[in-house]
Amino acid sequence: MPTLRLRLRSAFVALGVLGFGVAPAAPPPAPPLAIAAAADLQFALTEVKTAFLTAHPGQAVTLTYGSSGNFYTQLTNKAPFDLFLSADLAYPKKLVEAGLADGSTEFRYSRGRLVLWVPKGSPIPVEQGMPALLHPAARKVAIANPRHAPYGRAAEAALAKLGLLDAVRPRLVFGENIAQTAQFVQTGAADIGILALSLAKAPAMTATGRMWELPPDAHPPLDQGGVIPSHARNRAAALAFREFMMSPAGKAILRKYGFTTDAP
Repeated sequence: MPTLRLRLRSAFVALGVLGFGVAPAAPPPAPPLAIAAAADLQFALTEVKTAFLTAHPGQAVTLTYGSSGNFYTQLTNKAPFDLFLSADLAYPKKLVEAGLADGSTEFRYSRGRLVLWVPKGSPIPVEQGMPALLHPAARKVAIANPRHAPYGRAAEAALAKLGLLDAVRPRLVFGENIAQTAQFVQTGAADIGILALSLAKAPAMTATGRMWELPPDAHPPLDQGGVIPSHARNRAAALAFREFMMSPAGKAILRKYGFTTDAP
């Protein structure tokens, strides 16, 4: 009897070696797609990601938001991102010029817009436009840091063009990025802010605030774009996400948040 059992066990082992009766190994999961994204994309890109995952259910995506200038610096040191979505197309172009990104993957996904934003109960008459910045209640004015945030540079340029920069400068408070700038005004750390339209259009912002949109010619164009770094570990998924952003479904989500997706 023991001899029969040994023979049967040997037979099953042999069948396993030959591939009979053994379930095929599951393919390894796709590595996460790591995206470095400008802070003005915070709400829109979350929705784009949800729609993208519906079409690519096996693909994990991690989104990291921050200032485009800081991401550019990190990417020059080969930070582990597969896709860079910048609030200023100049940063992706600089990576391509330095040989740190694939020029064939560079693309423009939007032109950003600026708004003045105040909480709903604020006495500041934001509907009057830029003169609202001179209201006595506008003791602190929030903008993104112009040193590394494209929306901060655009805000500063708009103030200068409209002759308000010298009057407002002593009252400026700087957010590390445009999302933190919005938080300053939401929490009362600032009285009024010059924010991205894409953030002001988020449900939480529209429910709690009032805004006025700056004219497009008040500042240099905020052309926004992306690129795939040369050191990307998940190029295939980055290309797929890029393609989805530029598809009709992706563009519809971006337009919902105030991004201009038409050609300049």
